[in-house]
Amino acid sequence: MTNEQWDILLRVIDGERVDPLPVGFIIDSPWLPRWAGMSILDYYASESRWLGANLEAVRRFPRAIFLPGFWSEWGMCTEPSAFGAKCRFAEDDFPFAEKISEDLKALAALEAPDPRTDGLCPFVLKRLVHARPAIEEAGHAIRFAVARGPLNIAGFIAGNTELLLALKLDPEAAHGLLERVTEFLVEWIRLQARAIPTIDGILILDDLVGFCGEADFEAFARPYLKRIFEAIDARVRFFHNDAKGKVCAPHLAGIGVNLFNFAFEHPMVEMKQWTGNQVALLGNIPPRDILAHGTPEDVRRAVRDQIASTGDPTRVVLSCGGGMPPGVSTENIEAFLDAAGQRA
Repeated sequence: MTNEQWDILLRVIDGERVDPLPVGFIIDSPWLPRWAGMSILDYYASESRWLGANLEAVRRFPRAIFLPGFWSEWGMCTEPSAFGAKCRFAEDDFPFAEKISEDLKALAALEAPDPRTDGLCPFVLKRLVHARPAIEEAGHAIRFAVARGPLNIAGFIAGNTELLLALKLDPEAAHGLLERVTEFLVEWIRLQARAIPTIDGILILDDLVGFCGEADFEAFARPYLKRIFEAIDARVRFFHNDAKGKVCAPHLAGIGVNLFNFAFEHPMVEMKQWTGNQVALLGNIPPRDILAHGTPEDVRRAVRDQIASTGDPTRVVLSCGGGMPPGVSTENIEAFLDAAGQRA
């Protein structure tokens, strides 16, 4: 992210009116490798290919704000691997972390992993450290410490079904596991910030939050997310949940979140109401059916409709309702930027 883009993002978060509305996308391995002409495994396995793909994206679309920007990741495997999850990597498919145990009490009794040494975490961080000079030479900076959220990670290592059942049937065990995961995440965020001084943002991604009811969110998500977002003093505190977002929306400002990416099923105007317009919103056209599978004209129409239906244009970054999906073409991204008035 360039200094200009970072300043625009801060202005949006502060509630200033920015015209034209900025455009931002979460980009990572579901989209970027194939767009850049390589397999997913090549993207993960090579620092130079990873860096080249990210540089190609920022140079090809200079008016788009890519979030978190130069994301060092191994799909969903990074944090579960630190707990000992077996990770499966195919040549050109998304990696998967297998659950460790369905015994939440046993998992909670484990020592919290050390992100300096455990799993893929050291490799994530070294990739950023090694690439930082080239990123800064290109006029960008590493702005975010990034992690999957506590429910998401607990769901991987214990099983999503088992974790969600435990919220009702064995809440003590569920809290024990979430406490252990949160201890790890706080240190993981702090480690990234210590290693990269330009970090002034946190991005937490946790779709399992969208499977909670109000009471379960209050008990099992809110307190742990709050601690994680308070791990460092960051000006941007970005939360992604593109499952059901209404349950968490009224609580986001209290947790400390000031930027939210949510499911396209929720209209922007309703999300503004649910958040009390205290949180900047990143969205919200359909990612798969329009951005990936639609024509450029479909994309233009959806963006124009989004702008027209949003109402109050403050605290808005135009995007899709979720991360950039596989198969989005250069032409469709250009159409999005064109409809938003962001073409250079």
